[in-house]
Amino acid sequence: MDRTEMRADAERHLRALVGSDTATLYDDQWAAIEALAADRRRALVVQRTGWGKSAVYFVATALLRAQGSGPTVIISPLLALMRNQIEAADRAGIRAVTINSTNIEQWQEAHAQIAAGEVDVLLVSPERLNNPGFRDEVLPRLTESAGLLVIDEAHCISDWGHDFRPDYRRIRQMLTDLPAGIPVLATTATANARVTADVAEQLAASDADPHLVSTSSTSEAAPKAASEAASGGEVGAGVESEVLVLRGELDRESLSLAVLNLKRPEERLAWLADHLDELDGSGIIYTLTVAASQEIAGFLRDRGHDVAAYSGQTEPTERQALEQDLLAGRLKALVATSALGMGFDATLGFVVNVGAPASPVAYYQQVGRAGRGTAHATVLLLPAYEDRDIWKYFASLAFPPEQHVRTALSALAQHGGAMSTATLETFVDLSRGRLEMMLKVLDVDGAVRRVQGGWTATGQDWVYEQDRYDRVAAARRDEQALMLEYISTDRCRMRFLREALDDPGAVDCGRCDNCAGLALPSSVSDAAVEVAGDRLSRPGVAVQPRKMWPTALGNLGIDLKGKISAGAEEGRVVARLTDLGLGQALRDLFRPGAEDQPIPAALAQGVIATLSDWQPGAEGIVSFESRTHPLLVASLVEGISRVGKIPVLGRIAIRDDSVGTGYGSTNSAQRIAAVTRRYALDAEGVAGKRVLLVDDLIGTGWSMALGAHWLREAGAEAVLPLALGSET
Repeated sequence: MDRTEMRADAERHLRALVGSDTATLYDDQWAAIEALAADRRRALVVQRTGWGKSAVYFVATALLRAQGSGPTVIISPLLALMRNQIEAADRAGIRAVTINSTNIEQWQEAHAQIAAGEVDVLLVSPERLNNPGFRDEVLPRLTESAGLLVIDEAHCISDWGHDFRPDYRRIRQMLTDLPAGIPVLATTATANARVTADVAEQLAASDADPHLVSTSSTSEAAPKAASEAASGGEVGAGVESEVLVLRGELDRESLSLAVLNLKRPEERLAWLADHLDELDGSGIIYTLTVAASQEIAGFLRDRGHDVAAYSGQTEPTERQALEQDLLAGRLKALVATSALGMGFDATLGFVVNVGAPASPVAYYQQVGRAGRGTAHATVLLLPAYEDRDIWKYFASLAFPPEQHVRTALSALAQHGGAMSTATLETFVDLSRGRLEMMLKVLDVDGAVRRVQGGWTATGQDWVYEQDRYDRVAAARRDEQALMLEYISTDRCRMRFLREALDDPGAVDCGRCDNCAGLALPSSVSDAAVEVAGDRLSRPGVAVQPRKMWPTALGNLGIDLKGKISAGAEEGRVVARLTDLGLGQALRDLFRPGAEDQPIPAALAQGVIATLSDWQPGAEGIVSFESRTHPLLVASLVEGISRVGKIPVLGRIAIRDDSVGTGYGSTNSAQRIAAVTRRYALDAEGVAGKRVLLVDDLIGTGWSMALGAHWLREAGAEAVLPLALGSET
């Protein structure tokens, strides 16, 4: 088939895919498809959201399958996008299946269909690449028989990308293992010049050492590659000429951007209550935290709006139902964290961000969910002062310090065989999530290997690249500064975002609030502010008790295991630190360096209201002794005792000051060991009583769990945890 016939065939597939008899390919779409299906090359497509990157790999798949090639393997981190893509592929007669963490029951059937040649497209979530069985048994067969490899959201490959994911590091090894002649497509809408150059070099360097994933991103060649990538065409020379880089302008003509600075959280909620129905169609209200998504959704539902909360904690089946309700217009909005990423089938009239993402690049990705298939869409940012606290928290989850890495490697080496993550936690003071992330990086770097039953050390030398981690951290701080500049700028907002992504064609849009093309109401009604204020100041959040002791506590000399048979009842906190209302008072109270003080009046009233609503029926109080907030805890206990006429029976006293207040707080096993060494029960008369166990702040929940365990051992009938705040 000559190239003219191939393009005509490609456009027939495109029309079936999009459901339009008049659809034609953009020149850059055809250039990418031609490179893949005719020349079997590697290509990187950096194009705006809604441009049609999915169409490139579906049409290329149809052409390659007709030529007898194997199935396309698409690596995508967005589960919602996967579901959209499968539906779109089906319309075009392309048989697609997915393997991800939410459909375990379908894996066996999917593998059988692939083996039988009944699958044209396999969509794989990146965490599958680190599963030993999939990596060692399924992946080699796929790479040998694949007709096309697609890396969606390819900026995740790069340390410099706003959404770096360690699971994506495995892709470098996949590229090295691919047989010659299998084309590769990487796509993203959110890559600046540095990320573009980094990803292009990784696509090109398939013969390089797979353990050097990130070194090219800081090489002297990066600026040259970046500038060439930014202007389109091919990157570099020699082997790099095999990678076609197609980078288009990032303007979204359907989007009108605005920022509305409202000082108080109740004003932001009131604005949504007053004006949500004025926004066209359905859309997304993005939040920075799970707590905020739930809080805002609950408030808006109470005000008569058809909305629902959506986050990584939402059950998979519920997620699918909510996505369909949004797409069908049965919901005005989903109030969502970044877990929601709708595909190209979404037709959304607006995106509102309550709280600013930490970088213009991440913000551009989120606002790009709107305006696909519509002539106009409104994009509004409602920034908040507390955004910076949330950015700081997420920044604290970066790659761990070297001593933690060395401790983990030493523990694995001494253990010899496979060690589970839970067991390794007893040696390393890291949370489960950060420990998993660190191990995935070490796995790809060759220092450890994931096997059935856990992890093993390989014995290979490993270098802690402090300079690189420092450069990445500095880049993140620069991105945050850019986001603050975006909020305050009087320049064109779309131009600002495009320049942040190194779009050389950036010009003023004429549509945003600063270009005088968009005017949104800034007023909020007193009634809505009052209701929102009442909602946000409403105290009392249920705290579920710990149910199981961590695994392998015996390694730390602690004889606790299995189910917690005698523990705490459901407890209460006045508010969470991440809450929009009383959360601010708590953040001020517990901010590092804040002066210790008696309980503020607003929080004291919150405690009284919480107890009144809860009615715990306590017959005695036991509190945790505090070195950091002795005045606060003392005034809290005294107030509860006086108002509730409940006697103070004692305390959980500090017996070892050498164990720091927050030691082990990122790791369950280490935390239990630290609390056990630091504290001892010093109370009398607890036998047969319902005891209120009081602390200032709940972090991991293990202090409360151990305190309750000790009290129950001392004969307490029930233990009821109460604290001013919780960290989550």
